[in-house]
Amino acid sequence: MANTFGFGGMSNHIADMMFSKYIFIIGANPAVNHPVSMVHILRAKEAGAKIVVIDPHFSKTAAKADEYHRIRSGTDIALVYGMLHHIISNDLHDKKFLEERVYGYEEIIKEAMKYTPEEAANITGIPADEIRHIAEDMAKAKPATLIWNQGLTQHTVGTSNTRIMPILQMFLGNMGKNGGGVNILRGHDNVQGSSDMAANPDVLPGYYSLAESSWRHFAKHWQVEYEWLLSRFKDKKMMESPGFAHSTWKFGVIDEENAANNGGTMIRALVVIGTGMTSVSLLELQKKAMDKLELVVFIDPYVNDLAIYSDKTDNIFLLPAASQMESSGSVAATNRSYQWRSKVMEPLFECREDQEILFDFAKRFGFLEELQRSLYKIAQADGRKEFIWPEDATTELTQAVRSIGLQGMSPKRLKAHQENWHMFDKVTLAGKGEFEGEYYGLPWPCWSDKHPGTPVFYNDSIPVMKGGMGFRVNWGDTSPDGQSMFSARTLPNAKIAGHSFVSAANAESLGIKLTSEEKKAIEGSTFALGYGNNILVEKALEAGLCPYGNGKARAVVWNWYDKIPLHREPLHSIRPDLVAKYPTFPDKPNHYRANIKYQSRQSEKDWTKEFPINMLSGRLVSHMGTGTETRSAKYLAEVHSEMFIEIHPEKAKELNVKDGDMVWVYGTMGTRALIKAKLSYRVDVNSVWVPQNFSGMEQGQSRLDKYPEGTAAYAIGESANMISSYGFDYNSACPETKCGLCRIEKA
Repeated sequence: MANTFGFGGMSNHIADMMFSKYIFIIGANPAVNHPVSMVHILRAKEAGAKIVVIDPHFSKTAAKADEYHRIRSGTDIALVYGMLHHIISNDLHDKKFLEERVYGYEEIIKEAMKYTPEEAANITGIPADEIRHIAEDMAKAKPATLIWNQGLTQHTVGTSNTRIMPILQMFLGNMGKNGGGVNILRGHDNVQGSSDMAANPDVLPGYYSLAESSWRHFAKHWQVEYEWLLSRFKDKKMMESPGFAHSTWKFGVIDEENAANNGGTMIRALVVIGTGMTSVSLLELQKKAMDKLELVVFIDPYVNDLAIYSDKTDNIFLLPAASQMESSGSVAATNRSYQWRSKVMEPLFECREDQEILFDFAKRFGFLEELQRSLYKIAQADGRKEFIWPEDATTELTQAVRSIGLQGMSPKRLKAHQENWHMFDKVTLAGKGEFEGEYYGLPWPCWSDKHPGTPVFYNDSIPVMKGGMGFRVNWGDTSPDGQSMFSARTLPNAKIAGHSFVSAANAESLGIKLTSEEKKAIEGSTFALGYGNNILVEKALEAGLCPYGNGKARAVVWNWYDKIPLHREPLHSIRPDLVAKYPTFPDKPNHYRANIKYQSRQSEKDWTKEFPINMLSGRLVSHMGTGTETRSAKYLAEVHSEMFIEIHPEKAKELNVKDGDMVWVYGTMGTRALIKAKLSYRVDVNSVWVPQNFSGMEQGQSRLDKYPEGTAAYAIGESANMISSYGFDYNSACPETKCGLCRIEKA
């Protein structure tokens, strides 16, 4: 999504679904994974919205839907093109929206014409008439919203999936509308926040690129010299290169060829803080890599699942971190609102808050003074000798992260919202009384301390000071073929239509009036790159302009391998007959510092001859993520106490397997897992489904003896990622865990 529109996040918010007439859920199971969101979805249904679920697995969300359609995993793009074929052929698309606000939509039309509903049906498994029906219903519903989650992202074409869905919504004119948009449900608070704060290895906080201009911007805010930051890297090339991803680090340990992508060296140490490592594919390779490392450190309130898979006997450390109840600060909700979380209690026993551990690391590495310098600067400006954590850190980040507009999110405003949440409307998020003119949590962009926040992205029918905005201008004023990337529409209260992002260089040409003192204060800055003041942004707001510009969304991303989303068969496709027509990508060297296979893996052999069953995975409502915490909670462990695999009764009969039998599940990477069979019609006859919330077993053997005394979970089981297939998204390296192949034998 970030590369289609320029931002990464939910376009609307959960309660906004009350305005929807049609809720299209694909690759998501909110009844299990996002139960709070599901409450809002059901309320919208009660208010008249139709719920349609597309999923290869009959989920608990599907059970509550008006319609359920079973799709073959990995074919979402073909489904949307089949829908668009019918929508375009029957003149159901919003031509005005496309002409005024979308670049390259003509290429989407050309591609959609290749996918008749019959061709889409052949690929997806959804009958052609059902595809026509879905397309027509969704096109006529005004407005319709679209929800997805990891069922779309965890594929080799995951990024293309997350491009085709907003493209569908743009063809229907549903972007920038209450009750419309694309809504990517996050698993828990601060998934959005970790993304905003650069958990990804290819950006700096706020999605700034790794270019020198970005590093210099942050050097100013961090109160350090750019040259000092550069000295922390081997060279400038490494400073500006993406790092290893969560999914690729293991290849930097076990495959010598990847040293060339990493400054000539292999990874020798691993520090894990706040992430479930067994949620990533190819667990056996993670174990192999971990055992080869010289040093492994886990920082967690619980024993990280990956730790117990290691056979290391030394230099593996578990540092007890404080829980969320024992810390405070801002967290980002799924809708881009930032909320203040207060500390309930002091950390127990030896547990320490994250910043204390990281400050100690910095001290031992010799850069504690540089790390804390900006915090002391903020304290001094307030007449204090010592900084206050986390308030001063929040001030620092909100002033530095201007690209997505965090300037207005002061700790003072966030705390006031937390303490007065009852003063905000639960459906619109609009404040009342002293909070009139603000939206709860100040969803970004929140451009200034006077800006209300932005509950709905891309709504260009309201003024910018009420949360209005067009699409971001992030790729130049013109496309490579010479077309303008500016919108044809004008925001209310603005005097000009589409325009570039606001900078000191173009401010006056955009009608922004500046005094000589203001010109001097903003010299050389842009809305995103600047230090010391917010003059340029505030002046843009006064002129009715959105600081990042008013442009067109890109249906064509000219700098990517697939310039428009294309259906490509999974690496391990259950339909090998379609591989020649819809092949995967070419192999990709240096993909997040690892050489990743695509075409060579897909064409290695006909995988279905040895592994004839499609394997799906998902979550259980009683367990969160890898289940590290929830399986350590006695009563939650009792709800789902053992790993299982759902098998269609007809397939079970073919395999001579009865309900409750133990079976061996063999994956395409030479691994296997011992799991209890559960006969179920929730899967089709050629697919099985496993939950991803278990660990503690390794290919039939218990690892309970590897837990430190008193820390073992109440429930253990085989990890789904011990048998997941090889595969990674071509742009983000997200692991392809939502479709793979396996073989099942009775144990």
